[in-house]
Amino acid sequence: MTQSLKSRRPGGFLPLGGFGLLSSFLLVVAIGFFTFFLTTCIAIFALLFWNTLGRHTVDYADSYLYVGLPAGAVALVVAFFVLGWLWFRSKTQ
Repeated sequence: MTQSLKSRRPGGFLPLGGFGLLSSFLLVVAIGFFTFFLTTCIAIFALLFWNTLGRHTVDYADSYLYVGLPAGAVALVVAFFVLGWLWFRSKTQ
């Protein structure tokens, strides 16, 4: 066995680890931005089909405010706690 396989702990939930503080912070921000833009894109296309097929007049700015912003904020907070916990665990062990 190689040294890296010996030092690996079995039973870990996520195979994440070894991130520094700056790397963890950048990952948290990237996850928040990615979630915001992905959910906003999906919401805009959903509103496009909703407005076209149903002859509705829902404003597309609602997709930013009611879908993208809450999803991005939730993903940012969850990623902060998960990656912060992983960073803390790696520093204490």
